[in-house]
Amino acid sequence: MAGISGLPARRAALQMLDAVMRRGETLEQAEGAATRKLHTSEDKALARAIVSEALRWLADFDALIDSATKKRLPDDAKPRSVLRLMLAQALRLETPPHAVIATGLPLLSGGPRRLAHGVFSNLIKQKPELPKPPTLPERAQLRWGDTGEQIAPGLANPPELDLRLKNIATTVEQAVAMGGVSLASGHLRLPRGTRTESLPGFKEGDWWVQDLAAQIPASLLGEGEGRHALDLCAAPGGKTMQLAASGWNVTALDLSKRRLGLLKENLKRTGLKASPVRADALTWEPKHQFDAILLDAPCTATGTCRRHPDVLHRIGERQIAEMAELQGALVDRAADWLKPGGVLVYAVCSLEREEGEEQAARITSELGLQPLPATSEELPSGLTPTDEGWVRTHPGMLPDEGGLDGFFIARWVKR
Repeated sequence: MAGISGLPARRAALQMLDAVMRRGETLEQAEGAATRKLHTSEDKALARAIVSEALRWLADFDALIDSATKKRLPDDAKPRSVLRLMLAQALRLETPPHAVIATGLPLLSGGPRRLAHGVFSNLIKQKPELPKPPTLPERAQLRWGDTGEQIAPGLANPPELDLRLKNIATTVEQAVAMGGVSLASGHLRLPRGTRTESLPGFKEGDWWVQDLAAQIPASLLGEGEGRHALDLCAAPGGKTMQLAASGWNVTALDLSKRRLGLLKENLKRTGLKASPVRADALTWEPKHQFDAILLDAPCTATGTCRRHPDVLHRIGERQIAEMAELQGALVDRAADWLKPGGVLVYAVCSLEREEGEEQAARITSELGLQPLPATSEELPSGLTPTDEGWVRTHPGMLPDEGGLDGFFIARWVKR
């Protein structure tokens, strides 16, 4: 069994799926331990692709499995998990059925193996087609309501590769050189699967990887002209580098030593300057006030579901409430650190109202900050602000251009 080609990658995928569905781990947390014994980057990428597709289409795979079993398998039953991975390979990754069987069934033994073989074979004979778009998990349907129907098409495929250019004046030139498309000044989009290290300008630090939606918050602060900005919860550094490239004198604060190390590496590669600070924003006290503060707050990250489909299955009411409480505490502190006339941008990569719209309403009503509405001219083509002047994006937007992550972004000025 150990000698079956491709089996270790499938075993790693099963381990990751189990960690997400049973223990509530993120895919990133699960991946390290699960792929430790895989010897090639190709095997690691394959394991990640299999489990990602299983999570992306989980509700639809489960419906197929249930249609082919007389007695419903428990949600956490190992045969169900293995069948999810087998269907993901056959129906999404176009793996030949014989290869799926050869690498899937050894994950089981005895009766469960015979059951999985029978269910998979019967389903493949029926030549099933998955719905378009994927069916959202029940709790996502309940939370997002009608908006979920707009979001779902954006979850069908992994996202393409977005770059942020250090010098936005070279946008057209870089797009031509790398064969990409630009959806905003300083943005470049390339096909998924592109190896970043091989692209022109990587070693020179001409750009960094950053989703289109994630580029909006820093852009709403405009040109710095040497003024002081605080990037709260800054690592791994995309927004810090945006601010530095726009002329801000940036203090980049983050609690995580590992993530702050990534920020420092990114600053070194791009040649941009900032002042990294490792501290807890809930206890840290700055030496001076700031002209601008960007709070990209810790959140449930449900807006990243097209690249991190595990959030569709991990996040529930408890996590949302915990994050909303933390966000409120961070906002309260940030408001005190603004100079009169200073600008606060609040952002979360979440689709939940408690983390976005409800936070913004409280900031306006309780903290004495004056809303500074975003304008269409400040946003990527095809996006418009809400009636309140907030920015709300989700994965189903800009479908012809390849979509973007879900974000909530709002801006205020301190009077």
